[in-house]
Amino acid sequence: MPGKKHGPSVKNPDTYEALRDKGMSKERAAKISNAQKNKGQDKGKS
Repeated sequence: MPGKKHGPSVKNPDTYEALRDKGMSKERAAKISNAQKNKGQDKGKS
């Protein structure tokens, strides 16, 4: 996404940008988007 700046630690940039557009802080948006990405990766693991 040109013009969008976020750190390399953001694992789910689409969710991050959507949360930021709604006015959420950078830190909170990053935590939520990363948690959602991690939750999706856990599926299928035993």
